[in-house]
Amino acid sequence: MSGVLRRQATPVLVLLALAALPFLGFGGSFALGLLARAMILGMAAVSLSLLVGGAGLVSLGQAAMMGIGAYTVAALDAAGITEGLVVFPAAIAAAALFALVTGAVSLRTSGVHFIMITLAFGQMAFFTASSLSTLGGDDGYTLYARTEWLGSRAMDNRLAFHFLCLGLLALVWILGSVLLASRFGRVLRAARENQQRVQAVGFQPYPYRLVAYVLAGAVSGLAGALLANASEFVSPATLSWTRSGELLFMVILGGLGQLYGAILGALAIVLLEEWLSHLLVYWRLVFGPLLVLSVLFLHNGLAGLPASLRARRPGRAAGLKGSNANA
Repeated sequence: MSGVLRRQATPVLVLLALAALPFLGFGGSFALGLLARAMILGMAAVSLSLLVGGAGLVSLGQAAMMGIGAYTVAALDAAGITEGLVVFPAAIAAAALFALVTGAVSLRTSGVHFIMITLAFGQMAFFTASSLSTLGGDDGYTLYARTEWLGSRAMDNRLAFHFLCLGLLALVWILGSVLLASRFGRVLRAARENQQRVQAVGFQPYPYRLVAYVLAGAVSGLAGALLANASEFVSPATLSWTRSGELLFMVILGGLGQLYGAILGALAIVLLEEWLSHLLVYWRLVFGPLLVLSVLFLHNGLAGLPASLRARRPGRAAGLKGSNANA
């Protein structure tokens, strides 16, 4: 029980820190915008972590689902529909439908073939968005205004938008954790380890994986709707495979073992990228090697860093040596 509480302490502390930051000198519009972007990408990364860490499905099409959510907001905005009770469910449904259709095909493959087919579907969505001249084509589309809620423009308030993103991020993490801890999640993880054994005990992995894929798509659609409102702009770059690669690296950097690792990875990459870009002109020459070193030396990601530090404490190390000697 204490181990469970210790594992949950880190994500709770991270979420509490995000709640406190606006009142600790990070309440300016730029800082709040940066934190909102990190939380939104963290939400999409959590959905991808559900697939990669939970089901063993490495997808390079996750950004396409996020982009579909963003473009749904843009399309409804162009039609004069800005009510959040319509816009957000539509964005989630559109991304979930795309995930259902593409997942039904993609999940009949595995390994490298699955990666490549999700990449292909993602690029199809990218080129489709680029050809939408009514929504700006390659130039993108600027929203007339942020989404309203029952006639209220609460999302125009940056602090309110910060806490909306934070609340939805916490909800996505909690629901994802509950899902992975349920029988559904146990079947997903078992199929990731040994698909034949799961089939031998009477479970077919395909429908479980498809449901997980659709749920991940729905969460990415939600993240896309928030991202469109955060920047008040939508472009095909949101759907590109490079954004999918960025989300995948957030998951790997944060740690595949825990969903909240994706949140840590998103925060680390967004904040480090911003800090280096202000510090250096050719900041990518430093940013790239730092990411490579993090993968080489943080084997369990940022989520596993506290456990690694505890294991290296002198008292802990001495205790382990003593127990080995007694054995």
